[in-house]
Amino acid sequence: MVTRREAAQRLDIPLEMAVRHGIPSRMSEQELNELDATPPAWLAQSRANRTGKKAVWVELRCDVCGFTETARPKKWWPAFTYLTCSHHDPDELPEPGPGMARSEVDGIGSGFIGVIDEAPATH
Repeated sequence: MVTRREAAQRLDIPLEMAVRHGIPSRMSEQELNELDATPPAWLAQSRANRTGKKAVWVELRCDVCGFTETARPKKWWPAFTYLTCSHHDPDELPEPGPGMARSEVDGIGSGFIGVIDEAPATH
């Protein structure tokens, strides 16, 4: 059985859209394959409207332990150099390169920290 969240991820639609269009909380693999192969009008329209600019779902992967999570990306997420689970120690990541400054962004997915290594801004 496939959960509604898994179905939304595989159909590349927001979970809210899956709920709004009556995708059940659990469905068989066959039902999902049929929905994907012969999409109803709302799903076909959603796919036609996709410009490919913004992913509906992204896979977050810890650069320390490899733990993964699929999440909806947020507009405010910058480009991360590394992602790490919040329980890892910062020294488990490689040091920033020469002349690079490191900053951290909490609240990525359900328990990740985004790490950004970048050259300091010059004024």
